[in-house]
Order: sequence, then C-alpha cells, then structure tokens
Amino acid sequence: MVKSTFDSSTSSSGSGSAVVGNELVFEEKLSSKAPLARRAWDSFRRNPDFHITQKGQIGANGQVFDVESAAQNTAESPLARKLKGRHLQMIAIGGSIGTGLFVGSGKALQQGGPASLLIAFSLIGAMLFCTVQALGEMAVLLPVAGSFSAYSTRFLDPAWGFAMGWNYATLWLIILPLEIVAAAITIEYWDSPISPAVWVTIFLLGIISINLVGVRGYGEAEFVFSIIKVIAVIGFIILGIILNVGGGRNAEYIGGRYWASPGGFNNGFQGLCSVFVIAAFAFTGTELVGLAAAETANPRKSLPTAVKQVFWRICLFYIVSLTLVGLLVPYTDRRLIGQSSSDAKASPFVIAIKNAGITGLDSVMNVVIMISVLSVGNSAVYGSSRTLAALAEQGQAPRFLAYIDRKGRPLKAIGVAAAFGFLAYLAASNKDTEVFTWLQALSGLSSIFTWGSICLAHIRFRRAWRVQGRSLDELAFRSQAGVLGSWIGFIFNVLVLIAQFWTGFAPIQPQYGPPITGTLAHVRNFFQAYLAAPVVLLCYIVYKLIYRTPIMRCKDMDLKTGLRDLNLVELLADEEFEKASWPKWKKAYKFLC
Repeated sequence: MVKSTFDSSTSSSGSGSAVVGNELVFEEKLSSKAPLARRAWDSFRRNPDFHITQKGQIGANGQVFDVESAAQNTAESPLARKLKGRHLQMIAIGGSIGTGLFVGSGKALQQGGPASLLIAFSLIGAMLFCTVQALGEMAVLLPVAGSFSAYSTRFLDPAWGFAMGWNYATLWLIILPLEIVAAAITIEYWDSPISPAVWVTIFLLGIISINLVGVRGYGEAEFVFSIIKVIAVIGFIILGIILNVGGGRNAEYIGGRYWASPGGFNNGFQGLCSVFVIAAFAFTGTELVGLAAAETANPRKSLPTAVKQVFWRICLFYIVSLTLVGLLVPYTDRRLIGQSSSDAKASPFVIAIKNAGITGLDSVMNVVIMISVLSVGNSAVYGSSRTLAALAEQGQAPRFLAYIDRKGRPLKAIGVAAAFGFLAYLAASNKDTEVFTWLQALSGLSSIFTWGSICLAHIRFRRAWRVQGRSLDELAFRSQAGVLGSWIGFIFNVLVLIAQFWTGFAPIQPQYGPPITGTLAHVRNFFQAYLAAPVVLLCYIVYKLIYRTPIMRCKDMDLKTGLRDLNLVELLADEEFEKASWPKWKKAYKFLC
C-alpha cells in the first residue's frame, strides 16, 4: 500500500476509509467538483509516492536499497495496475503480428525459399515458446517493472542487467521512428499526393496521445489493433486455401507447384541461416507480455493464460499462413524485393492476392499492414518508456527519467521516447536510407540478446530456488517447458547469433542489383548485420569495470524481495476445487490455453 501524505487521522479514523491503490491519496486533494481542465492538468504533476522500483528491490550495484522495507508492499507495483486479462491475451496473440510477418516474410521467402521459411520460423517459434514460458514463470512470481533487466541484474550480473536494460530500451527507441516512416510508406501504395512528412506528423501525434492516456489507453489500443490483425490473418488463411485449390478467379489449381519449380530451397544452408535472423525480428514484441505484468491487475490469473496463447499464435498465425504464402508465391517473384523492410508492395500476402486477380482486397491488406505498423509504434513507446524509467530508478539512467505522475505514467520517459519519434522526419531527407540503415543495425540483434538473457536468468533462478531449499510446488506458475526448455531457448539464441555472424561476414549476393564486392563493402555489410553485439558487450564491460559488480551466486540471490504475496496453498486448493466441476473439454482447453 502507498501511505497517505495527508493528516494521519484520515487513515486511522473510524470512518472506515482506506487508501487503496496508488491514486487515492490524491483524490482527496483533487475533488471531483474541480474543473475538468484543472484535474487533467494536475494529473501530470509528480506523485512523490510513485517509484518504478520499490524500496527493497535490487538496485544498480546488486544490493538492496532498503533492507528493512524489503518485506513491505513488495507485491504492489508502483505503476498503475489497469491492464486486464483480455488486454494481456490480445497483447500475447497479436503483439508480434506486424511487418515482420506481413512484409519481412517476403524477404525471407526470396532469400531462403518456402522450405527455409517454414523451418526457420518453426524453430524460432519453438525457441520463443520456451522463452516466454520461462519469462511467465518469473513474471508471475516477480511482476516488477523493467522485468528483463531486473531479472538479469538479480540472477546473473548487475552489469549485464544494465547492458540488457539499455539494449532493450534502445531497441524500442529506434523502432519507433522506423515504424512511423514505414506507416508513411504504406500510404504511398495508393499514390498519395500528400507529403510523407504530413503522415509522419499524424501518426506520431496519434501514438503519443495513446500513451499519454496511460497504460489503459495502451491496452485498449493494442486490444483493437490485435483483433484487426488476427481477423486479417485468419481471413488470409481461408482465402489462401481457396486460392490454392483453384477457387480463385482463374480457377487454376496451384497445389505444390512452386515447391517443385523453382524449388523449396534457395541459397542452400546459408539461405536458411539468413532466414533465422528475419524470423527472429518478426517475433520481436512477444516478450512485452512480461513487461506488462507489472501493470496487470491480476498477473497470477492473466499471465499464464497469455503465455499459453503464444503456442497457438505461432502455430496458426505464422506456420499456417507462411505455408500458404510459400504455396502461392514463388521465391523468384521480383516484387518480393521491396524498397524497404516495410514496403507493402513487397508483401507476399499482397502479391498472392494480386496474383489471384482479386481487385480491392490488396488495399484492405495494405490497411492491415499500416495498422500493424502503428501497433508496433505504440508498443515502442510503451516498452521504451517503462524500461527507461526502471533503469533511472535503479541508478542506471538519468534520474529525471524516473518521474512518475499522479496517474502512474512515466511521463518524462514517454517524452524521451516521443522525441526519438521525431527522427521519422528524416524521411524527407536525401540521407534517410543511410541513417535508418545504421539505426536498424544498432538494434538488429537486441531481441536475441533479450531472449537469451531471459532463458539464462530462468536457469539460474531455478538453480537458486533449489539451492536455497525452495520447492517447485511453491511456484505460482511453472514453465511447461521447464529448465530444459530454457536451455533449448538459450542455445538457439546463441546459434542465431552465430548464423548472423556468418551471413554478415559472408553475405548472400543479391539476386537482383549490384553484388557486394570489395573489402569496404564486406566490412560495411558485417557491421550493418552485427553492430548491436559489440555495443552490448561494450556497455557490459565498461559498467563492470566502473562498479566492480559481482556475478551473482545462487546462495546469495535474493528470492524474497518483490515476491508476490500469494497464499498459494489456499489459492491452488480453490483452483482445484473449481477445476473438479469442469467438463473434460474445458479442462483440455484450459490446459492448452
């Protein structure tokens, strides 16, 4: 609970009123009779009782801030807990359905062929399932803000937590202007005479406005965006099946024609390795479920369900839709080579529809792509602002970023994220391609490092849990993949880093366009593919040398601070009693979903 800063008689009187949540303290001061404009203005003022990191939680040096208060209020998140189960489930289902699937899959198809497309996305999907399960286990038990860096700080090394925090924040800070530009590019599909700068302004203001509403605004926006994306993918799957069996305007059966000629693979094993990286980028954003746990009303109930949804999203929305893409579009189609990673004209979904001779539906799919881009931009502000605020509160970022207003919004961190969005105006510059290429290179491997760190942190957490005499029965939610799944996830992330190193060092020559020749061109290509790795390592080494942080030992890891205060025995007994009355179909559904 947050203690009232007003007269102590307010809470101790016999009136029965109590301070509930983080905002009631201010409701006495901000009377409902006050003018709406004044209440809106005052809501942006600093709340002195709001902190991203509560007292007692692990800080920048690996030590607790205040040992005496470590047991107090650790289950209370300092951010507004306004996300509901439906928000979390739609974030999980539609969180990573974006340009990586709708447009990036075209580049993957062109470089590796339909077989490589399926293999790479399936393997990365399996890895990510294990990763999200591990994240879910830790997030239900410790739903803290800035969870990825916090888990690395607590269970691995505070210096690595610093590197991962800035790695993840940088990822979303850079993605925001890239996605806004991508949204403006999608408008060009209709040959709009309006300047891209105008669309950049409209989209940027829209994304900032959504995030200024608060976490509830973000949740509602993602709920609507995800529903649209899910409906679009399901619609394409149905349409794709019809077109493949000869139900299109041409009434021509396609079947597996393009797997026979030009074939299932392109560029051999190197082509497959190049698709791994594209697939990893496509899944970026899935881990936001863990970040949102700190602002969820009931993570114990909502998060396990959302985590289980990942399996179905991978199977249905990626594997099935990409199977149809490989059947409907040959990898030799020159339209797959777009002007950018967000060029809707290069989307295999749009190409498949145009090949079928269906008019108007390609424009509908382009609208879906634009909505997906804006959804990713919305998530970028949310992800970067929460991570920056958590870093600031732990002393790992400028202190002003820890500013939390009376509605639980990390206002100044949102401002910094929005400021990065203005880089989108570089789209009007003749240097835009060069700038965005290097910005994308800076964040290209960020998700791989984040996922690998989550898996390794879970492995170390489980070991510490056992070393300190704790039972697995005490876990509020247990990863279905277990520690073995975390090892599989960690090893896969390492293999993707190796594959990216190889394809960066020895790139696939473009099928159309000038070849990559000469030492300078190869060096440039390598750093565009691998720049994020040396930056992360530099952050880790410099921070470790300055603060002399220790690698956390299992017996010394803090497994109590921030622990959700759950009466697990009673909670599980109630759940088992409720499950006993369920029919068999519901038991099976709840196990899977």
